[in-house]
Amino acid sequence: MKQLAAPRIDQCIGCHSCAIACARLIHQRLSWSSAGIRIHTAGGLSTGFMAVHCLACDPAPCVAACPTGAFSQRLGGGVVVRKKLCLQCGQCVEACPVDAVSVNRWGEVFVCIHCGRCVEFCPQDCLELAEFGDSMEVRR
Repeated sequence: MKQLAAPRIDQCIGCHSCAIACARLIHQRLSWSSAGIRIHTAGGLSTGFMAVHCLACDPAPCVAACPTGAFSQRLGGGVVVRKKLCLQCGQCVEACPVDAVSVNRWGEVFVCIHCGRCVEFCPQDCLELAEFGDSMEVRR
């Protein structure tokens, strides 16, 4: 199973190209708040940036917290989200230990699905989609 990783996040310039690509290509939106990956400053421009995305927990706490089954466990870690089942209760957001599940201003939830569509849009080559078991465990 492949998972998204940010092994070279120290090279990130904070352009948000990955988040915009995710929002546009996966969710058909053009908004940072509609992306499965989010870029945050680590405290200022001089301290760098960090990528907030699903770490493919297995078992995923967001799945256990979802009262409708909108979140289900993905084989090998991570989640599959069926938005039509979502009540927008926010329990998945509260359950995520790494703040990877986000909610936009309309109450819609977004989480990384490890598709890798964002990788090619990073101008600094910070992201990669790697096979689980490669040296990813060290990079988390």
